[in-house]
Amino acid sequence: MMERVSEHASQRSEPAEAEASPTGPKVRLLALIAVTVLALDVVTKVVAVAQLEDRAPVEILGGLVYLQLVRNPGAAFSIATGYTWVLTLVAIAVAVVIVRVSRRLRSTGWAVALGLVLGGALGNLTDRLFRAPGPLQGHVVDVVSLLAPDGRVWPVFNLADSSIVCGGALLVLLALLGRELDGTRSGKRAGKGEHAGE
Repeated sequence: MMERVSEHASQRSEPAEAEASPTGPKVRLLALIAVTVLALDVVTKVVAVAQLEDRAPVEILGGLVYLQLVRNPGAAFSIATGYTWVLTLVAIAVAVVIVRVSRRLRSTGWAVALGLVLGGALGNLTDRLFRAPGPLQGHVVDVVSLLAPDGRVWPVFNLADSSIVCGGALLVLLALLGRELDGTRSGKRAGKGEHAGE
């Protein structure tokens, strides 16, 4: 009898340990996406600095997109210029929060969304830490201007900004659909709770 109880307990504890593991497949997916976004962002910025420094905007796709080098002291899309050190601390906080909540991550959608946001945050954080004028105050390299040069129609942005916006939009969509971080649906969870209460 005791052997059956211990065997049953071990069977229950194994899935629990697997779920609690911080290196599950969804966490690995999040990390892969974040590293990929960071790497692509760094490469595009290095190429932009090498090819677009002191050069007029380059028109491509018939004027739909212009490539030009802009050093941005503000947040995504040139918001909050003059608060570079605050934005640096915010980016660090965002990265820490994502890493912490990833322990409960069981949803592919959340893994993709958080990976995009983390990769984008780290991309711009890298600029703020290592580019001029100095640590915590570095200016972010922006590259893409839509429909017109110099951000006249839409603020100049980079791959990290796009990643953050796409990840944020996906998070909103997941929330509207009731998809939870742990892979459950909020409607189903609420229904179970009501049924248990009865």
